[in-house]
Amino acid sequence: MSLVARHLEANGLPTVIVGSARDVVEYCGVPRFLFTDFPLGNPCGLPWERAMQRAIVGQALDLLETADRPRTTVQAPFTWKADDPGWRGRYGRVDPAERDRLLAAGRERRERQAAASALKEG
Repeated sequence: MSLVARHLEANGLPTVIVGSARDVVEYCGVPRFLFTDFPLGNPCGLPWERAMQRAIVGQALDLLETADRPRTTVQAPFTWKADDPGWRGRYGRVDPAERDRLLAAGRERRERQAAASALKEG
């Protein structure tokens, strides 16, 4: 999305990126970035938390209107599950008991993809 935003901006369409991967988004040099310190894939907040989601979208629209310099980053004032400060340490962690099952599922998926690709080419 960062590169798309740069392309749109170069063609006269203002953009705001709302996201969590601050280092990546800032490296790409987007004009306006609303950083939300949430797990990847959840840039507008917790599921079903409409008030939080509306506030984040509102803040993004405000940033679109008020940013006065290129590459402006603003951090949203929300925290992911304030009652669960340890979420970051668990996010994306694989339970060792599930490791073999997940490895097998990945292997099976790659085999199905290879077979489907071979059918297309053949």
